[in-house]
Amino acid sequence: MILSGKEILKHIGKDIIIEPFDEKRVNPNSYNLSLANELLVYDNALLDMKKPNPATKLIIPEEGLVLEPNRLYLGRTNEFTKTTRFVPMLEGRSSTGRLGLFIHVTAGFGDVGFAGYWTLEMFCIQPIRIYPGVEICQIYYHDILGEYEPYKSGKYQNNTGIQPSLMYMDFERDKG
Repeated sequence: MILSGKEILKHIGKDIIIEPFDEKRVNPNSYNLSLANELLVYDNALLDMKKPNPATKLIIPEEGLVLEPNRLYLGRTNEFTKTTRFVPMLEGRSSTGRLGLFIHVTAGFGDVGFAGYWTLEMFCIQPIRIYPGVEICQIYYHDILGEYEPYKSGKYQNNTGIQPSLMYMDFERDKG
């Protein structure tokens, strides 16, 4: 079951942490998260799952930055989130999608116990100017049924910035 906005408010500061938090961003069943002022773009056209892929940081100026179609951009939320009891889910806002900017299409499912900033996979179908601080996506929460182990993976937990893919670590772990 998805938590309502009123239920999210009841759990803020307890089972749900969103920092910074602004009550005006609470929706009927979600909370709007905003875009930080930096992006990562991969340096190579060909990415390899078994290797770290080098990336370059871009700063989004106040006057905005134009994203190019058919290029993957990694952004991050301004907000740090943590939940100890609910499953966090992330989706792009419909207003963003209607501009042809797709946010977090394949990786919106979080784990109960995740703590950190959300890395946003961003892709556009035509050029679009983006701005730092824009409310770009929304987080919502599901109840979890039954016993569970909270997320403890060292790959993405307690991150402080944009996280490129660390899938290569899975291959290294499987070798051992």
